[in-house]
Amino acid sequence: MLLTLCLFLVSAGAIYLACEYFVNGIEWLGRKLGLGATATGTVLAAFGTALPESAVTFVAVVFGSNPAARDIGVGAAMGGPLVLATIAYAVVGVALWGNRRRLRRDDWLVRVDHQRLANDQSWFLAIFAVKVGLGLVAFALKPLLGVLFLLAYALYVWREMRSDDGTPEEEVLEPLKLRPRQAEPATRWVLVQTVAALAVIAAASRVFVGQLEAIGTALALPPHLVALLLSPVATELPETLNALIWVRQGKERLALANISGAMMIQATVPSALAIFATPWLFDTQLIVSGALTAAAIVYLWRLFRRGRTDARHLLPVGLLYGVFAASVAWHFIG
Repeated sequence: MLLTLCLFLVSAGAIYLACEYFVNGIEWLGRKLGLGATATGTVLAAFGTALPESAVTFVAVVFGSNPAARDIGVGAAMGGPLVLATIAYAVVGVALWGNRRRLRRDDWLVRVDHQRLANDQSWFLAIFAVKVGLGLVAFALKPLLGVLFLLAYALYVWREMRSDDGTPEEEVLEPLKLRPRQAEPATRWVLVQTVAALAVIAAASRVFVGQLEAIGTALALPPHLVALLLSPVATELPETLNALIWVRQGKERLALANISGAMMIQATVPSALAIFATPWLFDTQLIVSGALTAAAIVYLWRLFRRGRTDARHLLPVGLLYGVFAASVAWHFIG
């Protein structure tokens, strides 16, 4: 148990340190590719950090030896968006609230493109509604519909890449960590830092999830409880830490773009894989998770549509994950 706790803490520290290098490298990569600040977060950062979770879903649904193993992939496809829509946004709110003095701000306002974020929530909600609806019915042609989710993500990426927003003057691009004395580092060093950091995040996340599952076993928690509650939190840790790092730098636009982009990936790519390879039928807990995710998105959409968001108003959305945790615990204890 002592070794498990040590590996748990070391892997968590490694993920945070690697995220520091990753967000720094991904900002430089976005600049090298001529992308806007928002596209850098929604496409580059989101794709990189969502890759490990998508790989978990792929392995579970394609190579799973039994229905229970494949169910893990379905749970990952539903659990990821729930964590991002609740815990990740709440973390941003807490970080902005706690770092107000450090950022020398006189208010708690979230400085982002509110209309764009509201549109992102609309996109996600529409796709997510179809995704949940398919989980409630059974018909022969369902696997073919997985292609529609891949096309939806391709369309989303195309829209984001066409973005022409720039980096605000107050958002200073820090020197590349591998080349701190160079004002304009070579592209190869940007790629080396970004890819290496992503590899460390993937490896450390795998260790982190393994230790989390071991702790659950040691505490005699039911495997399904660990899979539904704890594993999604662990696999979405890189996105959450990226957001935390960017917020501490006063770059909440990148932070929320990363979360928004990761949610879009989680709503499409893992879902398509699971629809291709499983019956994609939901039990009670998956339906509850879908309903709470939708409720969180509707709340965020209304919040951003106003055009003026107080960081403290992001905090309540995190409570919805607590509701889900209570629901799952009640189910298994009962």
